[in-house]
Amino acid sequence: MPADDARPTSGSTTPGKGRPTPKRREAERRRGPVAPPPTTRAEARARKKALRASMTKVERKEVAAERRRVRLEQREKMMSGDEKFMMARDQGPVRKMARDIVDSRRNFAGLFLPFAIFLLVVLMLPNLAVIGNLVLLAFVLLVIIDSLYLGRMVNKRVRERYPDTTDTGFRLGWYCFTRAMQLRMMRAPRPQVKPGDKV
Repeated sequence: MPADDARPTSGSTTPGKGRPTPKRREAERRRGPVAPPPTTRAEARARKKALRASMTKVERKEVAAERRRVRLEQREKMMSGDEKFMMARDQGPVRKMARDIVDSRRNFAGLFLPFAIFLLVVLMLPNLAVIGNLVLLAFVLLVIIDSLYLGRMVNKRVRERYPDTTDTGFRLGWYCFTRAMQLRMMRAPRPQVKPGDKV
């Protein structure tokens, strides 16, 4: 083929690559057979083991480091509120609004874990055991009342803003309660509002 043919021509046409585009069948034949996905866990484990055996120690470390990096990156995106990386239970505008309402108020349920640890210490002292039990009972009642109020409030506000949603009732209330029970620093996704912010 002359060298002049390889030079780009002026105008709007794109020069040819000098060979015909291969058909899909030919490209697949050249690439070789592609193994079907594993049908069982045992088969998947066997393939993983065979792949590990075919790699050097350095390659295995590189693959593990890359997987770790991707996993941490995905977790960070999930924690920052990127819905593509969230679990199904956390997705959607209704769940985001519910999280924001929970995170914008101080909940009795959030104090339960530190209070329970403190109370365990108190219950070890025989003189304070009876008082400790009464305080624990009172605190549990406060948590129940506050959580019921939180669930009703969230459901009411969600129905006002999203009247067509079916994500209401006990399911949404339980979602709010489980989030409120966690210490603020341990909540996932990370809180997007500060206590006292208007939602």
